[in-house]
Amino acid sequence: MEPIIILNREDIRRTLGRMAHEIIETNKNLSKIIMIGMRTRGVPLANRLAAYIKAYEEARIPVGVLDFSLYRDDLGSRDLQPAVKSTSIPSGIDGKVVILVDDVLFTGRSARAAMDALIDLGRPSAIKLAVLVDRGHRELPIRADYVGKNIPSSKDEEVQVKLSETDNLDEVSIYKNSEAGKCL
Repeated sequence: MEPIIILNREDIRRTLGRMAHEIIETNKNLSKIIMIGMRTRGVPLANRLAAYIKAYEEARIPVGVLDFSLYRDDLGSRDLQPAVKSTSIPSGIDGKVVILVDDVLFTGRSARAAMDALIDLGRPSAIKLAVLVDRGHRELPIRADYVGKNIPSSKDEEVQVKLSETDNLDEVSIYKNSEAGKCL
């Protein structure tokens, strides 16, 4: 069975534009915002959102990169040690509104790990979560403040986000789990 394409390049462009408008509307003081992309695909999404905000409001939003792999709660159950990559935050986060950006919100465990990593870096005035896709099936009481698209899915499906910066293609697809591994 072929994957179902949920969002194509133009859909992703429109969705991120709408999310940028929502961020502008709910954050009156844009100078207090810093966007932090969760590795891997949250980083280009954070950069794109910041670019849209700059185009709409002429406000430069700093963008950082967060590696939260050492904060994951499944480290003990995994055979492999995580490949730790760099975290790069362009300014301090104390007193800032941190918008944590990721591609897919699923169980909430990655978002929780990322928040734990952020708290070790400082004390933001607020942490907000922006995701391109919310697919449900939460295991923790976490919700996104900014959602591009809600995609109801079953647990035996996988939602895959592909971005031109990492995959040379902008697309969101849904696969049955047995098929998803074939495309990776």
